[in-house]
Amino acid sequence: MKTVKTVKSICISLLVAGGGLAGASQESLRTDINPALLYYQAFLLAPEPMSQADNDYLGTKEGHRWRLPERYGKIVAGYDNQFKLVRQAARSTAPCDWGVDLSAGPDTLLPYLARAKAVAVAAMTRVRWELQHGQQAEARDDLLAAFVLGRNDSRDGTLISALCQTAIECMTYWALAEHFGQFSPETLQQLVDGLDAAPARGTVARSVLLDHSVTRNWLIGRIQEIQKANSGDDAKTMAAVGELFAWMVEPQQDTARVTVGSSAQTNVWERLAQAAGGTSQGVIELIRGLDPVVQKLAVIARLPYGDFEKEIKGFRGEIEGSSNPLVPLLVPGGERARRREFKTQVYEAMVRAAVEYKLRGDSGFRGVTDPCGQGPFVLRRFIFHGVDRGFQLTSAIDASDSNSLIFVEKEGDPFLVGGPHVGQAYQ
Repeated sequence: MKTVKTVKSICISLLVAGGGLAGASQESLRTDINPALLYYQAFLLAPEPMSQADNDYLGTKEGHRWRLPERYGKIVAGYDNQFKLVRQAARSTAPCDWGVDLSAGPDTLLPYLARAKAVAVAAMTRVRWELQHGQQAEARDDLLAAFVLGRNDSRDGTLISALCQTAIECMTYWALAEHFGQFSPETLQQLVDGLDAAPARGTVARSVLLDHSVTRNWLIGRIQEIQKANSGDDAKTMAAVGELFAWMVEPQQDTARVTVGSSAQTNVWERLAQAAGGTSQGVIELIRGLDPVVQKLAVIARLPYGDFEKEIKGFRGEIEGSSNPLVPLLVPGGERARRREFKTQVYEAMVRAAVEYKLRGDSGFRGVTDPCGQGPFVLRRFIFHGVDRGFQLTSAIDASDSNSLIFVEKEGDPFLVGGPHVGQAYQ
């Protein structure tokens, strides 16, 4: 990066001329800068992507051992400038404002989401390398910086950003579990303290309301514009509105924009036009008819796990039996997102329980409650190929993929610490 080198040379010249900056350190960096601005700058400093061979290696059995080949030292160092800014953003006390204008409705671009996830993926590799070389503080700071970035992802309030937040959060929890035994007790406590200090998690309940409001207002506005353009010719208006809905429900390839609809729904426009009585004003009324349904979903999405499971069954029946074709098209994504949110809450609590177990034993462990259960997690030692490698925590959550997370305490043959094949060896 030629520009970075130029700035560095200017700074060196100033230091020589001025006798240096006394007491300059990370602690003296500004903490009042909008984190989004720092993230955007960090994205510009992303190094060249690692080779396909190096990237593929990280997904192999050998690539999941605690120790990476020495060639990764240069790869990790290539991210140093980027992570200086990502870490600074994590220490910022200013609110994170991505500068998103949601007036474009479902065509709103969210280009930072994919880049944020790429930073988080890089952080996981850096953490492995840093722990391998005894750099506890560096590993701690990179892991927490990725975690805070995930939380800040959701600041725009959209559902897709909330899902990106949960993906990055889970990534950090799994990395902590996979390398649990490499962290010192002091660092583990600092990691938990960092989780406590991070921005609050963006919630699905808030996101479903915002997404509905954005989509509702945009749709009605577009239909009213079409009505006006066709000067009372409702047949032409309905044809144009049909094209609009066809665009909305087509498979979305760009995950960096606000997405609406489901490609699994077929003949949407035909059913919608019939339910609307064949008029564009009828379509508008069906859109407005979503308001109470989404508001009820938001209320259910705020419930704790047990109450949520009771209420969502009846709500699902209401959706499936609705005469409004838009209800099954635009509403069910909120339920799926809430289930992911529960899983994220479980993983976070598991991390806290694991650290308590490490620092304070059984009494500390039992002080952490399973957010989807009635008490602590189920704990058992995990034996892999006849060797005690750590411990496994299991939640009461009813999850199709996995309800367990394994905290690895000893080096050895790698296995999956979570997911549907938890505890199985890497192939």
